[in-house]
Amino acid sequence: MTVKQETQLRAILTAAHLNHEKKLNVHAFFKLSDHNLSEDLVQNTFIKTWKYLVKGGKIDIMKSFLYHILNDLIIDEYRKHKTTSLDNLREKGFEPSINGSERLFNFLDGKASVLLIRRLPKTYQKVMHMRYVQELSIKEMSLLTGQSKNAITVKTHRGLKKLKELYKLS
Repeated sequence: MTVKQETQLRAILTAAHLNHEKKLNVHAFFKLSDHNLSEDLVQNTFIKTWKYLVKGGKIDIMKSFLYHILNDLIIDEYRKHKTTSLDNLREKGFEPSINGSERLFNFLDGKASVLLIRRLPKTYQKVMHMRYVQELSIKEMSLLTGQSKNAITVKTHRGLKKLKELYKLS
């Protein structure tokens, strides 16, 4: 690899780090509920991405690639079957919350919304899933589907309108 190629790869990875690190950390923390572990997995995601780029790998959509790597690392973490006792958690400063109802309601509303996406007409299901579950941008969705940005925006708007109607009915 030449110095110029390495510089280009560093620029690509630096831009990806600046654009996606915070959202990757939030995603990992949501899945793991451990701030330090989530930061470690995000860093490992960028390390794996760097190794892939150095080996000559091609990445079409950086955001999707990073989330894919991170999700694989999260799954690996789940498979480790760690068990911790409540006493150990309390020593680390964890106190079980008594009133988590607002968080629970937000979580359940989100789950209900995702389930309602399945009740949308087929033309809107894919677009709504990509936009709000996978959190892809309009540009990324346009590249994946081969449709224009305008068509994707219109479908997203109409799908959201129909989703709101379904939510009110349920």
